[in-house]
Amino acid sequence: MNNLISLIRDFCPNGVDHIKLSTISKRLNEKNGELKYNSVRAVVSSGKLVDPLMIFKDSVASEDKSNYLVVRKNHYIYNPARINIGSIAYSQEEEPVILSPMYIVFDLDKEKVLNEYFDYFIRSSEGRRQIISRVEEGARFRFPYESMEKLFIPLPPLAIQKEIVQILDQFKQLITELTTEHTARKQQYDYYLNKMYEDLSKNKASLVKLHEIGIIERGNGLQKSDFVEKGVPCIHYGQIYTYFGTYTAKTKSFVSIELAKKLKKVKYGDIIIAVTSENIEDVCKSVLWLGDEEIVTGGHTGIFRHNQNPKYIAYFFKTKMFFEQKRKIAHGTKVIEVTPRKLENIVIPIPSLDEQQRIVDILDKFDKLVNDISEGLPAEIAARKKQYEYYRDKLLTFKEVGNESI
Repeated sequence: MNNLISLIRDFCPNGVDHIKLSTISKRLNEKNGELKYNSVRAVVSSGKLVDPLMIFKDSVASEDKSNYLVVRKNHYIYNPARINIGSIAYSQEEEPVILSPMYIVFDLDKEKVLNEYFDYFIRSSEGRRQIISRVEEGARFRFPYESMEKLFIPLPPLAIQKEIVQILDQFKQLITELTTEHTARKQQYDYYLNKMYEDLSKNKASLVKLHEIGIIERGNGLQKSDFVEKGVPCIHYGQIYTYFGTYTAKTKSFVSIELAKKLKKVKYGDIIIAVTSENIEDVCKSVLWLGDEEIVTGGHTGIFRHNQNPKYIAYFFKTKMFFEQKRKIAHGTKVIEVTPRKLENIVIPIPSLDEQQRIVDILDKFDKLVNDISEGLPAEIAARKKQYEYYRDKLLTFKEVGNESI
């Protein structure tokens, strides 16, 4: 950062000029000639497809593509009728590709602006703001090239652009490494989670059915429209899919005291199971309640009350062993459901409470590392993304960063 500040002081003592994109860009209209259609490859930016609809496959090679546009390496492309920040990208393919004439192709003056610098700019808060402000609304959103040309971009010398790109690349690389680490740790967590319960299940004497260690009571009532600002804490079945992890001691929502009297109660150690879903993967997702106070839940749930280690049971509901059993008892097509009565026949290995606690202690460490949004890798990734976005927006508007003005 110190090197960047020095460069700006040396090359831009009076500040950085903001210029219209039209002064450094040119729309291209090269029509397809002799390119072989079966050699078409995906156009990528930052390792992602720009838009799957623009990629032509061998199956349509026989069609006439003479009027299709040619995209060469480092050319920018986007669909003016389907504009979003992620769909504005430049080709990194060594060989030219073709795409429908409905797309817009343009090039930047490489003596004045780096593709990578422009790429970071249009994804910054200022770049997004300018694009959104110029999108034409109607039956479909439109962003013609005439609007693209009107974008104002801060344009320092190439040396400064390169330095900014290197700084932001380092942030993105760190995020990529952390994400890779998170994926590896999650795979490791899943492996040990499943192996522990599988090893326990080999001891047939330890296998019992859920109804032998507790009861499953079905919830009733509770709509999202019933939520109030303050009142009795509650968990809606839909939140189990979208908000909660393996366990929680706090709720997101509340209901009135009057309604709470009509709903099923959930006490410390109870597990709330979402028994209705749109797919087999999500049905029977669950959350363990570890809060001190009694809460309530509503319909499409089952409340499992038991006499075992609460976390040991909660982790079991995340295993392949549980998944394979629930698959067999789930029913429905558009809506998948598992009734509490059938759930009670799910088989689970139950070792001693001491052994349950040993397993929980191991899995807690993995769970905190993999899933904890306040301490684990997700928290670190979120913090680095926030840091990256902060510096990207500051660097590309040339405002103050820390105590230094850039």
